[in-house]
Amino acid sequence: MGTSQKEGPAASADAAPVHRFFSRTTWIEGAAEEQLELVSKMAGVTRVAAFPDLHPGKYGPVGSAILADRIYPQLIGNDIGCGMSLFALDLPARKLRLDKAAQKFRMLEGRWDGDAGARLAASGLSRDLHPQALATIGGGNHFCELQVVGETESSCLPEALDLKKGDLVLLVHSGSRSLGMSVFSSVLHSFSGLDPESSGGKAYLAAHGDAVRWASLNRQLIAERAADALRTGLRLVCDAPHNLIEAHKDLLLHRKGAAKADAPLVPLAGSRDALSYLLVPRENRPDALASLAHGSGRKYDRRSMAGRAGKTRSDRDNLVRTSFGGQVICEDRQLLIEEAPGAYKDPGQVLDDLRSSALAECAATLKPLLTFKKAISEDLLSARLDKRDRLKQRRAER
Repeated sequence: MGTSQKEGPAASADAAPVHRFFSRTTWIEGAAEEQLELVSKMAGVTRVAAFPDLHPGKYGPVGSAILADRIYPQLIGNDIGCGMSLFALDLPARKLRLDKAAQKFRMLEGRWDGDAGARLAASGLSRDLHPQALATIGGGNHFCELQVVGETESSCLPEALDLKKGDLVLLVHSGSRSLGMSVFSSVLHSFSGLDPESSGGKAYLAAHGDAVRWASLNRQLIAERAADALRTGLRLVCDAPHNLIEAHKDLLLHRKGAAKADAPLVPLAGSRDALSYLLVPRENRPDALASLAHGSGRKYDRRSMAGRAGKTRSDRDNLVRTSFGGQVICEDRQLLIEEAPGAYKDPGQVLDDLRSSALAECAATLKPLLTFKKAISEDLLSARLDKRDRLKQRRAER
């Protein structure tokens, strides 16, 4: 039930203008268009930008940027600071053994045993700010993916970056985990918006800022864990959050699944069986609100994927292999099906729309080799946690 419209203002005269950066051939669910219209009529909203990865969210459209004179926490949601970071590895592709790498990646499951307090303090955060969740990926559409650089456009890539065809990179998608949930729960019912100058607004923005920094550090540590497992060094190529609020021309810019485009490079994630892209943003479209699509965007919601993928054991087995010869680590059957490649739009179409709208150019293609999502099934994880709790109880009783 896809719909699409060209750029232009929303139909209602009392609504803020909605600029749509996608073509008529792009799959846009009707419910997402309805959410765009609702958001454009919210008090204080002055402009909305919608990108080709647009799809319905719980409180508003994902793949959009909304400019308003007040804070709308629901437009950001609980995963404050969620984003994607790309890292270049020192490991030559010719030395990679995919099966061995897959086994090593399984260590990304579970808690990190590093000094969380020290890393938090080094990032200007409190040492006790949810340290137990740091360096963990989480569920849903979050992942850590080992990729190989394909075709590159040298004129678009900064020379100092030294990124070329055949290099290995890590793309990490994660956010603020339990911290973001805690921050959001404190303002969950503020549907009319918060005055940024009020005590509640200032408190939210301060906590929001901490969550954005925490999420960036989280992605860095996930990448470090993966690089350590592969016994290689790494360097940051770009860090692009897509769930956050920022000041923008004396107003507040809400990005929900819309990447910050005020950086030299921005990753555009495909599904685990599709290319991702490294983009160079263009700055000649102020109506895009300094934002870009962050990925291919969902075509089908998680609930409907139960009838579309993994119907048989053979189908499920195929979901852990890709057409590129890559592997997927996900022991959670339901998550594997919910995040199946068929759930997502074609990232190539998203890229074409961004190019046609003069929003970005492609600097490099990124082919997935190994996608990590979850190494322990929910049943096994629950059993392990129960066992751990029983051991703690026995020790306490001694």
